[in-house]
Amino acid sequence: MADSLTPGDIKDLPTGFKGNLQVKTSPVVCFGEVLIDFVPTVGGVSLAEAPAFKKAPGGAPANVAVGISRLGGSSAFIGKVGDDEFGYMLVDILKQNNVDCSGVRFDPNARTALAFVTLRADGEREFLFFRHPSADMLLTERELEVKVIEQAQIFHYGSISLIDEPSKSAHLAALKLAKKSGCILSYDPNLRLALWPSPEAARDGIMSIWDQADVVKISEDEITFLTGGDDPYDDNVVLEKLFRLNFKLLIVTEGSQGCRYYTQKFRGRVAGVKANPIDTTGAGDAFVSGILFCLASDSTLFQDEQRLRDALRFANACGAITVMERGAIPALPTKEAVLEMLSNASTV
Repeated sequence: MADSLTPGDIKDLPTGFKGNLQVKTSPVVCFGEVLIDFVPTVGGVSLAEAPAFKKAPGGAPANVAVGISRLGGSSAFIGKVGDDEFGYMLVDILKQNNVDCSGVRFDPNARTALAFVTLRADGEREFLFFRHPSADMLLTERELEVKVIEQAQIFHYGSISLIDEPSKSAHLAALKLAKKSGCILSYDPNLRLALWPSPEAARDGIMSIWDQADVVKISEDEITFLTGGDDPYDDNVVLEKLFRLNFKLLIVTEGSQGCRYYTQKFRGRVAGVKANPIDTTGAGDAFVSGILFCLASDSTLFQDEQRLRDALRFANACGAITVMERGAIPALPTKEAVLEMLSNASTV
């Protein structure tokens, strides 16, 4: 387990953020899917062309939970896996990374979800999912570990668990409980069109809980999709079509270029941290884990632009480190690695 922050560590954090960082972070609960990603053993090929595949733990909410723990924070995961070898393997990996798994359920009648993922030579990602149905789709409201949610400071989730019942009802019930308990609600839609019945269903499903969030992280492509083709780089598009009066923070990630941020009081851009990319899998999840780790340490980030910018630079560095290794969870950084990169890095 990554060591918890000590007073001596605080001096090494980005200027403006370090002075307000608490020594101990509050729990972040991540809700949704955990699965096995099968990735080609060689790069730049289609799934059909791949000579062989290597299995790797995946699922955005689970990646975020591991990322927060590895940074030294406190995290838990709520979801469902099959009562099979892959399910037990995934839970063991979460436990090895000090993620609280008391909210994980095993289904004896469904398999753990599988996904085949590749980055083709043309730069496009290709997905093939096996969920007919998979265990993560079958989590029910009565299986929710209520105490885990009630004790959280931040409740983080995506949109994939909204696609099918009964996971949709479980998601909505967990969201309602988290809001009632006073959690900060963090939403990363993590658009996977191949899993939805249609683009319209995906847009409607993602937007159905949009107004409830406090913090939202979206990508440029997701802006284009959700707005029906509008310019993702236009601030007016973001502010008029996606920002809400109740939002504390809306973040637009721009890959290696960094991110933009929008709050009730200010908006701006934080440049990316230079890295030599090998595999971009999990970079967005690493970014989310970075900003949520900072937010759990300092819940007033929204009120001070400099501290927010420092936290976002920290999150950018989390993403940059992750692209320098293959796989998501194996590449997620420790706090020490992030601070070292920030002390030596130049911006994009």
